[in-house]
Amino acid sequence: MTPFAIAGIQMHVAALNSNVEAMRHRIDVVMARFPWTQMVLFSELAPYGPLDQFAQPFPNDVLTQFQEDARRYGIWLIPGSMFEKRPDGKIYNTAVVINPQGEIVTKYSKMFPFRPYEAGISAGTDFCIFDVPDVGRFGLSICYDIWFPETTRQLTSQGVEVLLNPVLTGTTDRDAELAIARATAAQFQCYVFAVNGLAAGGVGKSIVVDPSAMVLHQSGGQEDMFPIEIDLDVVRRQRETGLKGLGQVLKSFRDREADFPIYDRTSGADAYLQTLGPLATPGQGSRAGVEVTDPRTALGANKLAAAAVPMFKGKTGTD
Repeated sequence: MTPFAIAGIQMHVAALNSNVEAMRHRIDVVMARFPWTQMVLFSELAPYGPLDQFAQPFPNDVLTQFQEDARRYGIWLIPGSMFEKRPDGKIYNTAVVINPQGEIVTKYSKMFPFRPYEAGISAGTDFCIFDVPDVGRFGLSICYDIWFPETTRQLTSQGVEVLLNPVLTGTTDRDAELAIARATAAQFQCYVFAVNGLAAGGVGKSIVVDPSAMVLHQSGGQEDMFPIEIDLDVVRRQRETGLKGLGQVLKSFRDREADFPIYDRTSGADAYLQTLGPLATPGQGSRAGVEVTDPRTALGANKLAAAAVPMFKGKTGTD
């Protein structure tokens, strides 16, 4: 048996002020209540909420505080993610992994920002894999990334046994994500920890799934701390013998005879995808066969400009 205890923290997240002290308080609480916890995972954008106006360079003073917490309690810590502003001015949705010595061992920038709603956020291109000595291999993705099985395919093909997926979903598609979390666990024979926030941080419903798609824990719509002890030998056994002694999906993919031309962007296999139109926010009446009238044309540019009112530019639908 290779046990390892991971605590997810589902908490209220404010959009207009820092949540850092509230996060640090919850670390204190979870370690006081469940001192056997070895890793703590928060939700996406937990420290400062969903507005990129709070983007800042990495490293920074906030990360230093979280490093102190990890070192004090001897835990692995993933304090959600934050908007990272890089020297070239680009903004990324980035999470760090802090080890029990208080060192940032790796970081990860979200590959699939929730476009078109998460506008202005650049996409990362590097995968995040790290090893917990004498335990196993972990991978990190952020929220919408899990909708693209290619991300988990890459991680598990390199031996990842636990997928950590901090989430900020405040929209009606959370139930779909719960199904995706279970399917991901079964398809890739791994544990999945998908931790959502509350208020400006999401609608909750965090979930932990084992490699057979069994739900080990699902939160409701209230604050929750859920330490779950997992057994990495379960992953290894299932990958050897199959899900409940049945499908050996990773080995079947390894031994496949088919290639997938869709992944060659020059193959033309994605011709249908090219007909779907731009990645843009839908407007009223924007359905197949319906022409959407541009209000600037209908009203006249001058009249529309005169009628314009300031609009809130925050991302209320960040996923």
